Amino acid sequence: MADLKFNKGVDQEHEVKLDSFLISASWMSGVAYTGSATRFVVQTAFVGNGAAIEITGKSESGKKLGKIKGEINGNSFADMLDIPDDLKEGDKVYFEVKLSKNGLNGESERIPVYRGPRIKEMKWSATEARRGDTLKLTAKLEDVRDNTECQIIIYEHDQDGAHDKIAEIPAVFKGGQAEVQWEYEYHEDTDEIPTEEERQRYGGAYNPPEYFFTVKFEDLELGRRQESGLLTFKDYIEITLKDMAGNPRPNENYKLHLPDGSERTGRLDANGYAREEGLPPGNILVEFPDVQQINPENQEES
Repeated sequence: MADLKFNKGVDQEHEVKLDSFLISASWMSGVAYTGSATRFVVQTAFVGNGAAIEITGKSESGKKLGKIKGEINGNSFADMLDIPDDLKEGDKVYFEVKLSKNGLNGESERIPVYRGPRIKEMKWSATEARRGDTLKLTAKLEDVRDNTECQIIIYEHDQDGAHDKIAEIPAVFKGGQAEVQWEYEYHEDTDEIPTEEERQRYGGAYNPPEYFFTVKFEDLELGRRQESGLLTFKDYIEITLKDMAGNPRPNENYKLHLPDGSERTGRLDANGYAREEGLPPGNILVEFPDVQQINPENQEES
């Protein structure tokens, strides 16, 4: 860092130029497992938000782990590099850092490569979940010994990659697989889920709550790329229509304007009631196209 020199009075504004520098480039685990992704983080100072960064993964044997381009945010950058299946145990991996516009270069420490468990299959027992549903989560992996303990971690998927951890369930591998059960509940306010119309104002699309799960062994976490597939939350609505005297309005047609931009129609029963299942969660507008608006002062008893 450059020395700070002040050549104006204490009651005057000084302009000081600070040198940018690379603080660290580190793996977030002491071991890299083949067939999985290993996370890393780069810490900087005074490079500015939005500064371009380039990461190049390598191994001591000359294998390439790929290249990642991104931007510094809050003086740091974090991501993950895939560790190829064909790397041999005993090889070591590292990554190079380049911030061209800041004139900075660096290199991470080197960590050993081990053959890791590999995903054969990860799946939910269903693709959609309603409140109170009990789901079975199954993870089938290769190269995992029986009685190996692990954690099944459930995340709510975020389009920007900031996935929220929802639950962490202990499990044990038997016969190459681990299974757990999870009861689904949605505890947030569905009214806060942006509709398709609201999303389009900002160039996005309706995105209902979706979930994926991973398997974690100490520092190794498999499934971060949503190999389990995404579980989608489906909601319901109950409709009751009454007149001004509180009497049911039977057999009226209705139309639902759903938060994903679609519509659904139906008819109330003899009690003026209906229940619609399997709906995208969020704000739902209910319309009764055949019901005329009546001025209460002129309304007759029915």
